[in-house]
Amino acid sequence: MHLQLETELAAWLGRERALLFPSGFQANLAAVCALADRHSLVLADRLIHHSLLAGVRCSGARLQRFAHNDPADLERRLLAARRQRPSGRLLVLCESLYSMEGTSPALATVATLCARHEAPLLVDEAHALGLLGTGGRGLAHGLAEVAIVSGTFGKAFGSGGAFLAGDGLVGEWLLQSSGAFRYSTALAPPLAAGALAALGRIQADPAMAAALLARAERWRQGLVAAGWPRPPGYGPILSLQVGEDEQALQLQQQLERAGLLSVAIRPPTVPAGTARLRLVLRQDLPSGSLASLLAALGPPPAPAPCRPNPPRDRHVSS
Repeated sequence: MHLQLETELAAWLGRERALLFPSGFQANLAAVCALADRHSLVLADRLIHHSLLAGVRCSGARLQRFAHNDPADLERRLLAARRQRPSGRLLVLCESLYSMEGTSPALATVATLCARHEAPLLVDEAHALGLLGTGGRGLAHGLAEVAIVSGTFGKAFGSGGAFLAGDGLVGEWLLQSSGAFRYSTALAPPLAAGALAALGRIQADPAMAAALLARAERWRQGLVAAGWPRPPGYGPILSLQVGEDEQALQLQQQLERAGLLSVAIRPPTVPAGTARLRLVLRQDLPSGSLASLLAALGPPPAPAPCRPNPPRDRHVSS
């Protein structure tokens, strides 16, 4: 079952090799450590998942963060890195759909920059697979510059576990050297079977993804019409910015009283002052869910007054 899933998944993604992992966290640890070491410089989008940052720490590489979804800032840092160390090892990390923002990068542009500066690109497609890209294959599909695609089965696939996909050389390197792959319990066979069945369903009915994306657009338009800021992006994750923690918690409780569940996301998961409700759409939400949401939310909260910065201790160095 594991081999069948690896083979069919690699073929679907247009990659030579896929390896299964028990969790996305382990997959990302393995991916970063396969492409970077203590001699490497890793350039990572400022909002990448904690598992990728943990992978950088495990690899011993140096880390720089570039502005979220900003190819210009990435290029500036790539140029500076090549001026400083023309033959130094580089690695670029990004996601294709950021789970707390709902945003996606201009991935083709990022891939072109990485190829120009000979920097391998690792793309975490956990939240995009099954929904975004051609046939739900993710935004990295067809981009040969992407060295490794990381994905999970716990989102659109409705199962559990994760995978890494790349060319044959990367796959063999992971197989022979990755402790996160070799020294961990394998993905449970029922989860592999569930992911394989989900892959077959995604391939057989690509209209499912299109319908969910269309619904997400209707929800964005409905929120704007009700006076709320438009959630960024175009996928099924709608980040409804609120601002202060207390306001986000109050709105969560309002929704709960109306029979709706949307968890308030607060620091340290997101920066201070950017607390939000994270709306995640599914195929099986009943009709009328948007109207129920808008009624339960009510009008948007008034912006919080600006708070003056506290006086700085003159004895503390900046």
